Amino acid sequence: MTDRRVLIVDDEPDIRELLEITLGRMGLETESAANLEEARGKLGVGEFDFCLTDMRLPDGNGIDLVRDITTDYPEMPVAMITAHGSMDSAIEALKAGAFDFVSKPVDLAQLRNLVDQALKLQPMAEGAPGSGTRLLGESGAMQRLRKQVSKMARSQAPVYISGGSGSGKEVVARAIHEQGPRASGPFVPVNCGAIPSELMESEFFGHKKGSFTGAVSDKEGLFQAANGGTLFLDEVADLPLPMQVKLLRAIQEKAVRPVGSQQEHAIDVRLLSATHKDLARLVEVGDFRQDLYYRINVIELKVPSLRERAEDIPLFVNEMLGRLAQEYGGDPPTISAAAMDALRNYLFPGNVRELENILERAYTLCENDCIELGDLQFSPAATANTGDADPDPAVEHAHAAGATAEPAHAMPPRPEDPGSLEDYLESIERNKITEALEATRWNKTAAAKRLGITFRALRYRLKKLGME
Repeated sequence: MTDRRVLIVDDEPDIRELLEITLGRMGLETESAANLEEARGKLGVGEFDFCLTDMRLPDGNGIDLVRDITTDYPEMPVAMITAHGSMDSAIEALKAGAFDFVSKPVDLAQLRNLVDQALKLQPMAEGAPGSGTRLLGESGAMQRLRKQVSKMARSQAPVYISGGSGSGKEVVARAIHEQGPRASGPFVPVNCGAIPSELMESEFFGHKKGSFTGAVSDKEGLFQAANGGTLFLDEVADLPLPMQVKLLRAIQEKAVRPVGSQQEHAIDVRLLSATHKDLARLVEVGDFRQDLYYRINVIELKVPSLRERAEDIPLFVNEMLGRLAQEYGGDPPTISAAAMDALRNYLFPGNVRELENILERAYTLCENDCIELGDLQFSPAATANTGDADPDPAVEHAHAAGATAEPAHAMPPRPEDPGSLEDYLESIERNKITEALEATRWNKTAAAKRLGITFRALRYRLKKLGME
């Protein structure tokens, strides 16, 4: 950190001295200012790599300095020192553009970690969007999204990512993580709706051996697993109210207490969250705590739906077909003009995820390495690119599965306890493929013909079912 310069702004001499000594021991050069006027003067004549400012100053509010620095010196991170327990002030500072905050009395270990994280930020010109995660698209909506991601990567503020199901919220979260100072740390995604409510506290905060039946050893939770990195709470709206209270405390205290433990453990985690639901509406009806909503929604980032960036669809198609060809072997198929036009005009209620499913299915069905209109098999209810109404989910699923108008009794009845529906359907598919292979003495070309599918479709299904 040689030659890195930090501006300290605080009107209390003792605090300034403590901060100067602490940062000096980190190998940093420091300058101090006692008020806003003095700080602005030093910023005008010198170059600094970081600024640490108190909230309350004799001639104004430190948030005003945060706004000035964000506007005039966007490359320089600035952090706020707030009064103990003043989360509202901390959130206001983050909204104004602060990198992070630290509360009085200042925890020196936490301060050193904050400064270290801030100084890891790369200049904006070098923070190329999508260092490892690609945010594809050249539409205006995608260009704006990439700029927002780059900006949010330069902060530690909690970000709430909203958008429709399948729009790529986790991809955006990973991009924020990869472009920020925590890129070398873990990125831990968790689907809040997939954890049983009785296990949530243990999953999030960990537990001690013997704390409940089945706790045969100590176990770290998701917060500890994400320490030094980013925790991504997907479908955060699915958290039950009791868990929302505990999550709020963990965010405010920056510490967690494992189940069965008497001690809290400090955590250093960047929190990102997402849901396809209307979180503000859930707050109104009392299904989501308002105080937690304001803590996780310091900055909201809306991911555009696929139909809002329809001009990017050809780019998505080429990239996805190339990836499928690489995964299953062979060259990527071409796509006819009619099929591409149909994709451009389709509403995509399932967004990017639905496009991936449509192309994967078409990849296995197409003949002569060319995807035709008939290979796409999407819902007619969503083919006209007008209106906002989504098709009926049951209709959409039937078309997506290539269903025909056969009577319901054509499908064999499910056993009473078959496990998941997906496992049951896979078992039927596996049996049919095995029968065809045995009947043709394991000649895959003949088996594919017997099943009424292409050789490529059979090869895809064999790989998917682990039968190769």
